[in-house]
Amino acid sequence: MIRHETDADHRAVREVHTRAFGEERVPALVEALRTARAPLAPMSFVATLGGRVVGHVLLSASRLDAPRRIVDVMSLSPLGVHPDAQGRGIGTRLIGHALAAADEQGVPLVFLEGSPLYYRTRGFEAASPRGFRSPSLRIPDPAFQVARLAAHEPWMTGTFVYSETFWALDCVGLRDPDA
Repeated sequence: MIRHETDADHRAVREVHTRAFGEERVPALVEALRTARAPLAPMSFVATLGGRVVGHVLLSASRLDAPRRIVDVMSLSPLGVHPDAQGRGIGTRLIGHALAAADEQGVPLVFLEGSPLYYRTRGFEAASPRGFRSPSLRIPDPAFQVARLAAHEPWMTGTFVYSETFWALDCVGLRDPDA
């Protein structure tokens, strides 16, 4: 079952991301994005099995610096599924639910950084060939992806800009450990 996240789910969502990513930066990002001031309210969904939270996805406000004007868009990050529940299509269902919710709210674009092998079969496409510029040189071009929703218009191209929360927590792109 997929439903909106509630305050009572916060501890379980933290556990999902800690187990899925093996680090504390992603759970900290979720907590910060829940309360960050933004032009669009975050959309946060959980997947449950037998009443237990086993997956989570968060859509948060970002911006597109387009030629005509700044456009409010969303970022899909993070998506996490508890390791015990992976391989069952839970992530796919969470993504589909999140994109449908964003579409229903009139969001024109949803961006993410992630595996093209995984996300390209789930509604996303390479962003650069569609006229979008990455916010960081540390994002490998194949990982920079976009889902164009019903409210998207052809003039909506330009540079994707993460919210300040992503930058403050150093959650943009890949860091070179040897640099």
